[in-house]
Amino acid sequence: MHPIYESSPAVVTVRPARPGDAEAIRAIRNHAIEHTTALWTQTPQSPAEAVAWLAAHLERGSALVAEAEGEVAGFAVHGPWRHLDGYRHTVEDSVYVREGRHGLGIGSALLAALIASARDAGHHVMIAGIEAGNTASIRLHERFGFHHVGTVPEVGTKFGRWLDLVLMRLPLS
Repeated sequence: MHPIYESSPAVVTVRPARPGDAEAIRAIRNHAIEHTTALWTQTPQSPAEAVAWLAAHLERGSALVAEAEGEVAGFAVHGPWRHLDGYRHTVEDSVYVREGRHGLGIGSALLAALIASARDAGHHVMIAGIEAGNTASIRLHERFGFHHVGTVPEVGTKFGRWLDLVLMRLPLS
């Protein structure tokens, strides 16, 4: 096959995020906000909001980035699923890959490292809340052992349409 038609996995390094990654992460998040239904808001994140958002994850030790070819090609975080103390052992994951870098194994590398990080932190369950039309994310989570536990119809809206939320669960311990 001609090389321009081949898609080979990127050489990816996953590492803990650092404060200096805030702008690269913000660019990835804002692209998702503006062009996808992955984040259910239409308000782009400001630089100050990005720094504060990342700082909260850095304080918990729950933020990772993937570097490929010298750039931040994606990020992943886990955070509280709910803020009441009864949910303290359950986290929700978020995995985002830079536009144009999908299908290269970056999301898989990030999710594998994120699951390991959550296990190491002693969490019991990881939840994924995914827009029902995001089949790539659903398949990614299934490959890592997440099971579909329910779909909540029409609980969000974006781009003038109602969105369904697929809930998936992975036991960590």
